Amino acid sequence: MQSTKSRRKVAPSAAESADSAEKLDQLLLSSAICNGEDVGPFVRKVFTSGKPDTLLQHLRHFARSKESEIEEVCKAHYQDFILAVDDLRSLLSDVDSLKSSLYDSNTKLQSVGLPLLSSLDAFVEARNVSRNVNLALESVRNCIRLMELCSRSNYHLSSSNFYMALKCVDTIESEFLDKTPSSTLKRMLEKKIPEIRWHIERKVSKEFGDWLVEIRVVSRNLGQLAIGQASSARQREEDLRIKQRQAEEQSRLSLRDCVYALEEEDEDGLGGGVGDDINGGSGFPGVDLTPLYRAYHIHQTLGLEDRFKQYYFENRKLQLTSDFQVSSMTPFLESHQTFFAQIAGFFIVEDRIVRTGGGLISKLEVENLWETAVSKMCSVLEDQFSRMQTANHLLLIKDYVSLLGVTLRRYGYLVDPLLDVLSKHRDKYHELLLSDCRKQIAEALSADKFDQMLMKKEYEYSMNVLSFQIQTSDIIPAFPYVAPFSSTVPDCCRIVRSFIEDSVSFMSYGGQLDFFEVVKKYLDRLLSEALDGALLKLINTSIHGVSQAMQVAANMAVMERACDFFFRHAAQLSGIPLRMVERGRRHFPLCKARDAAEEILSGLLKQKVDGFMTLIENVNWMADEPLPNGNEYVNEVIIYLETLVSTAQQILPPHVLKRVLQDVLSHISEKIVGALLGDAVKRFTVHAIMSIDVDVRVLESFADNQAPLLSDEEANQLKTALAELRQLINLLLSNHPENFLNPVIRERSYNTLDYRKVVAISEKLRDPSERLFGTFGSRGGRQNPKKKSLDALIKRLKDVN
Repeated sequence: MQSTKSRRKVAPSAAESADSAEKLDQLLLSSAICNGEDVGPFVRKVFTSGKPDTLLQHLRHFARSKESEIEEVCKAHYQDFILAVDDLRSLLSDVDSLKSSLYDSNTKLQSVGLPLLSSLDAFVEARNVSRNVNLALESVRNCIRLMELCSRSNYHLSSSNFYMALKCVDTIESEFLDKTPSSTLKRMLEKKIPEIRWHIERKVSKEFGDWLVEIRVVSRNLGQLAIGQASSARQREEDLRIKQRQAEEQSRLSLRDCVYALEEEDEDGLGGGVGDDINGGSGFPGVDLTPLYRAYHIHQTLGLEDRFKQYYFENRKLQLTSDFQVSSMTPFLESHQTFFAQIAGFFIVEDRIVRTGGGLISKLEVENLWETAVSKMCSVLEDQFSRMQTANHLLLIKDYVSLLGVTLRRYGYLVDPLLDVLSKHRDKYHELLLSDCRKQIAEALSADKFDQMLMKKEYEYSMNVLSFQIQTSDIIPAFPYVAPFSSTVPDCCRIVRSFIEDSVSFMSYGGQLDFFEVVKKYLDRLLSEALDGALLKLINTSIHGVSQAMQVAANMAVMERACDFFFRHAAQLSGIPLRMVERGRRHFPLCKARDAAEEILSGLLKQKVDGFMTLIENVNWMADEPLPNGNEYVNEVIIYLETLVSTAQQILPPHVLKRVLQDVLSHISEKIVGALLGDAVKRFTVHAIMSIDVDVRVLESFADNQAPLLSDEEANQLKTALAELRQLINLLLSNHPENFLNPVIRERSYNTLDYRKVVAISEKLRDPSERLFGTFGSRGGRQNPKKKSLDALIKRLKDVN
């Protein structure tokens, strides 16, 4: 093998290739051919150089070298070939013997294997038949199950049990459609399965559409029920507050008794709210969310969940938008309950769906709808309130809106914007309410006949007296009972009480907790502007007699007690303790009308007295002796005053009667002083003054006789009305008239006298020597050293006069 390898070297050595360029080229060409390289570059080179013969020579030389090499190899292996041929010949005989042995073995194998092969063929055939039978049986079983599923699906479809029908269809599609051997059945299934799904979707969509139509009516009824329950709850709270106020009043009147106020049990079971009764067909009648939830579930099963959510939201949004429409054909006062109840029911249903719908609608989407609804309701309220000119209409709508707010706040909805709209129209409502009350007061006053009110039954007394706390005694009088006031008083009290209740009703449940100051402000306006102004107009235009004036004055005295009740009633309704109202008691708001009534009564009485005082012209001012029983005029005046008192004490309160009598007595005093001061009396004697003193004593005795009717202090105050006349008479009859010039004595005994009147009256004494201040300058030497200073003082007083 080593010699063979040495003979296979064909590349020339490096020394030989360096002999000449031709040898080098020959060497390179030989290497390329031996290595199987491309000889194209050599060909192009020789043709380029124009020496193709050299290449041919090299190729021939290479071929000759290879032939000699092959020959050498053959010579080297000749012996090996001979040996190999001998081996092959010996092997051939062995092969022939092996071939014979194999033939015999094959013959034996064939004889033994043919029966086995027949059995194997039979087995294979039987196995194929068995496999085919099994496949047939499996196909039959699949067909049976398929038919059962189809039958069950048809049954569920006919029973409107769409979810189970879809589950059957899904099972058919996932487990049997690809395994169905019948191409006809497979094509039928491929055609019917989409049709069944489309049919179910259409049926569910129709049911959902019917539910959308039905839920609008149901929502309205649901909203009305929920708002009605809120109203009932509010009424129960109000009843509890009334009982609590009664308990507080009893505790205030009798601190020794323990009064308890118990909370009543919620009989209607309204703690959970209407929305908690909404479920899949039970609870509140008429509310059934089953069609909605079934449609949502079916669409989830169909893989159309997002599309159904969008469809549901858009349809409900359209329904809400249509609910916002306010009919121009129906007054809003008649349609506002339906309008707000529809919206309330809508959001009660949506709240339930958010909590139980499994993500059908999100809380954020409902909040966005609510913001839209609140904005629209505020806009509608603003528009409607701006058009209304009747306070009662505003109150009705406000009450319903506040109930709407209470109802929806329980479900977590923000209702502050609605309450802000109500608060915004607070002033307008009260202005309209004041206007209505002015009209009612004017009608009540115009219908008054100025007669004392007759009550025949106890319920009339309770309705007209006790209900306004204007009674003067806790003892129920005997009936028939003649009240000291006329029908104007209870009529006006009812108007004012209605105003208070309406004002509190408007201010209540509007988000403002402490609203008593607002109610009191408008109550002050009603009393001091509307009622006081109407009474003042009545007094100035319709009073023409003493009896009418006395009745109006009596009415004003009763109204003073009624005003205390009004403010207490307003405080109670506003939840303010009575002690705070009593601690902050204000002046009488009807003071102008009261003062005018007493003034006109006093004026009419003065006119009557003036008629009797004309008899003062018959007084003998130059009498030689005093009259023991006084002058005629005073007797007439006393008879009239006593008759007046006997009548007035039946209807006028003592303090009013005292003020009127004091004014009349003061007027009498002024008339007598005016007569002494007037030009009609030129001169008078001391005896005439002594007769006037008797007149004054008669008047003072009249004042003292009023002590049983009045208090002693008030009777003494009556006598002060005669103070100027009494001090003048005392001065004229005094033995020391010069004491008038003493400031201390004058302040104590003559503080009501005017210097000028004293000087003018004293100058009319009959004898100049007896003049009070003339004596100071006319007694010659009998005068004391003070004569000159007194004369100077008298002169100075005369100059001032």
